Amino acid sequence: MFFAFIFVIFSCGSSGEINSNIIDRPINFNEEREELSIQYINEHYGLEKDIPNIQPKVIVLHWTAIPDLESSFKAFDPVTLPNAREEIQGAGNLNVSAHFLVDRDGKIYRLMPETMMARHVIGLNHTAIGVENVGGTEDTPLTQAQLNANIWLVDYLANKYDIEYLIGHHEYTLFENHPLWLEKDDGYRTQKTDPGEDFMAAVRNASGDLNFKLLPEK
Repeated sequence: MFFAFIFVIFSCGSSGEINSNIIDRPINFNEEREELSIQYINEHYGLEKDIPNIQPKVIVLHWTAIPDLESSFKAFDPVTLPNAREEIQGAGNLNVSAHFLVDRDGKIYRLMPETMMARHVIGLNHTAIGVENVGGTEDTPLTQAQLNANIWLVDYLANKYDIEYLIGHHEYTLFENHPLWLEKDDGYRTQKTDPGEDFMAAVRNASGDLNFKLLPEK
């Protein structure tokens, strides 16, 4: 899909913080999820932590491949991984999630604190903020409103944290020999296509002034 560069002007306060662009809609992050997150960090990254916090260096853009907001939210809300996710069940019971979920109309929902670990990208969860976009299938391609929202959100996060890289989920394996990559299980990989080359190119072109580092070469 070709994305035209039509940018929406969002309202922000003088400090750069959001007035109304981000809607907090937390997923279930109870004691069990916290414990599973700590366990995941230890088993996959060899890091000992009392709380599953992260230092964000990477923003990862995704799509849910689920056609609507409510179904997408329900996929992330449970604490443990559903039986349907056989391809990643062997890597732990912690359910997948993300920090943000962008609806098809461009509304941005924050699902969990930005500095707590979400399971959304192999090898980099310990340092990555995840942004999921509702849809992404042939019948539900990502929208211009979602593109505009992602551009704004990337700018917001890059000005809030020391972000070095902006990547699409399909690009995560480029980091396998990078210092940020900590995955201990050499057999734990999945093939991804989200959020698409065109979508990433459009977000990157609009975010050029943020001076992200170039992706590692394979």
